[in-house]
Amino acid sequence: MNQTNPKLWTKNFIALSSVNFTMTLIFFLLNATIILYAINEFNASTSQAGIIAGIFIIGSLLGRLFIGRLILTKKVLMTWLLFFIFTTLLYFTHLNIGFLILSRFLNGITVGVVTTVVCTSAVLSLPVSRKGEGISYFAISTALATGIGPLIGLKMSQNANFDMIFSFSLLLGIINLIIAVLIKFPTSNITEIKKGQRLKISDFIEPKVIPIATLMFIMAFSFSGIVSYLNVYASEIGLLDTASFFFMVYTVFVLISRPFTGRIMDRKGANIIIYPALLIFGAGMLLLSSVTTGVSLLIAGALVALGFGNISSISQSIAISLAEPHRVGLATATFFIFYDLGNGFGPSIIGLLIPVTGYKGLYVVLGLIILASVLFYHYLYGKNERNNKKQLIN
Repeated sequence: MNQTNPKLWTKNFIALSSVNFTMTLIFFLLNATIILYAINEFNASTSQAGIIAGIFIIGSLLGRLFIGRLILTKKVLMTWLLFFIFTTLLYFTHLNIGFLILSRFLNGITVGVVTTVVCTSAVLSLPVSRKGEGISYFAISTALATGIGPLIGLKMSQNANFDMIFSFSLLLGIINLIIAVLIKFPTSNITEIKKGQRLKISDFIEPKVIPIATLMFIMAFSFSGIVSYLNVYASEIGLLDTASFFFMVYTVFVLISRPFTGRIMDRKGANIIIYPALLIFGAGMLLLSSVTTGVSLLIAGALVALGFGNISSISQSIAISLAEPHRVGLATATFFIFYDLGNGFGPSIIGLLIPVTGYKGLYVVLGLIILASVLFYHYLYGKNERNNKKQLIN
């Protein structure tokens, strides 16, 4: 019976998901508040504030590149969680903008390493027959943090000082260290990651994953336009009070849809989820561009959740399925490198568009980009899914 329906929710899986949730929450919590902190505390210019926000992403990228080719063990995880706690303490040292940039860079490295380690370990510990479902459940931890992190950050920035925000992040880091003690790492399919010591690009990224990771870059880039500018847009159209509920609705609909879509993928493949999700995400973005009431804003949030929320988890499943077992770590790192690039550089590039398009025009442009990505996905992966179906199942 265990072979036909192997257990998914083990203590290990729950612990790994918890660490991933809190680390991702910290990422979005700090991203939603650090620009305001830099401006208020150091009188930073908008360009300096942009660097302070973006340098975290660069650090995260370097962390993922570094860890993707190493053996993953509990010792590695706990060591980097200690580094995370140390680099979070640096936020309390209010020296100058230069030191804040350095702190953000180092903190970003630790978050990139830890999230890659726990994601890879979670994937390798999943039963083969329920891998798509398991990744969808694990990805809920990322999706929840994506919605809850900015919400907590905005609320704390309005009702507490920034040291309280840093203290909260530090507390979560300490809790993660305690949870890590309980985690058992899979012993198979990891040690081979270190094979092949010649330095070449395939030692740091998984080339097979690049097409689907590029789709994720486009999706994350588009979603960053919501995370970074929704509050400003909502204020402009008189719906600021409703905006905070946008991420609540997003979280609820992710929770509702993720378990079903993971099971469907295991049985019928990725296309049956990705194609509709791209259309729904695009429709949600176009609706966002024309909202006039709180209800329509929240409906847009639901559509974005059903679209982006499922694209991110299913495309992650595809990425992992395309890699050889001993390169799952590299596949995971590659996928999240592109995810980070979209989230990190999206706000800066989008910020250059806003003076030309306005916020309404911005969301129209992003919506059209998402809809056009249907063709991009089709030619890079969708039309060949039958050839890859054995990989997705196995």
